[in-house]
Amino acid sequence: MTVSLLRAKLHRIRVTEACLDYVGSLTVDPDFMDAAGFFPNEKILCANVENGERFETYVIPGARGSRVCCLNGAAAHKGKVGDRLIVMAFGQFTPEEAATHAPRVVFFDADNNPVPAGTQK
Repeated sequence: MTVSLLRAKLHRIRVTEACLDYVGSLTVDPDFMDAAGFFPNEKILCANVENGERFETYVIPGARGSRVCCLNGAAAHKGKVGDRLIVMAFGQFTPEEAATHAPRVVFFDADNNPVPAGTQK
């Protein structure tokens, strides 16, 4: 048996762009992907803090150091520039692994700078 647990999260990352005429996905700065442990093309669940929308897509790397978070394709209808997203990836864990698992969480300030937990506004 395995259980599905939160594996990685970008907490309140701000949308910097929305590109309707793209094949789909969420483009994210690779620095942020590395910090959280996201893999290119990994399935993700996004929750828009501003409007309550939830949607599944996949994450792709943008330009390193750009602080980008771009809604692409149909996902561009789920939010707008400035919205805060919670971007989550899940994994399957055995009960033994689950007992000691802790997700990797990256918190963001209003300018998409990673900050220590509890200091974001």
